[in-house]
Amino acid sequence: MTRPLPTFPSLSTPTPAPVHRAAWPLLALALLALLILFIPTPGRTAVPTSRTLRVEASSFAFSPAVIQVNRGDEVTIELVATDVVHGLYLDDYGLEVTADPGQTARLTFTADKSGVFRFRCSVTCGSLHPFMIGKLKVGANDLLWRGLSLLGLAALSGWSWSWSQNGRVRK
Repeated sequence: MTRPLPTFPSLSTPTPAPVHRAAWPLLALALLALLILFIPTPGRTAVPTSRTLRVEASSFAFSPAVIQVNRGDEVTIELVATDVVHGLYLDDYGLEVTADPGQTARLTFTADKSGVFRFRCSVTCGSLHPFMIGKLKVGANDLLWRGLSLLGLAALSGWSWSWSQNGRVRK
């Protein structure tokens, strides 16, 4: 007596896996997070202004080391050297100014490029001269707002998950 061969489901027509109900909200949250990260933010409508910033150069450091301005602002940097001759060269703008000790030198330009740009001492002033670097930030701080939005999204999703779990009885 021969036994019948077992039957197997056809491999050519796979059955779709059931989608769990909890997967849809997670998919929506992931899509919203991607939108927050990658959609460009609308430009700021702030009117360009004239800004004067005092930068002190001494002992292999600029003070302040980070300068924030809006795109389109007319910026005047007053460079004051407190110990020896220092210079300030602004990368990507190709601008340079030099100040003698105790003197103020001025550099005026329009911040027409968005981004973060380094400025560095352009006069050799000692052994740590290569590390005398500062930053000019032109434009809005989008990274901060995107991070805060993602934090709010995470808090909202945690609250909603917690709320949905309180209504269920665990066995």
